[in-house]
Amino acid sequence: MSDMEPHEIDSAEFAPLVAAFHEQLTACLEECAHGRRGLFSDVSFSGGEEWPEATRLRELGGALQSILAQSSERNALVDEFLDLCTIHGENDPGEPRLAREFLKRIERDEVGTPTEKEQKPW
Repeated sequence: MSDMEPHEIDSAEFAPLVAAFHEQLTACLEECAHGRRGLFSDVSFSGGEEWPEATRLRELGGALQSILAQSSERNALVDEFLDLCTIHGENDPGEPRLAREFLKRIERDEVGTPTEKEQKPW
């Protein structure tokens, strides 16, 4: 007897992908923290070289976010990385600094928590 209902996405099925994302993210963050640019954005820097691992990491993060969303699930590490990829402009703290701060948040297990303390309105 075959089950004709749509296949439910089980987050455990994606655990190896999430683990691979985490491992690759950590490696790229460490490289970026030491000055390599292009992790958070594919905007080319003058004289900068392409960083294919960073491009694949951003693509994997977007794919994971979409797949997990189909099951109404989220992954804080993926979400926060993709959020950091949207920071551009005058107030951009710079990729090496972003990478160092993100690594610290990962090490302290603070990913998915607010980055700034809530300010009282009074």
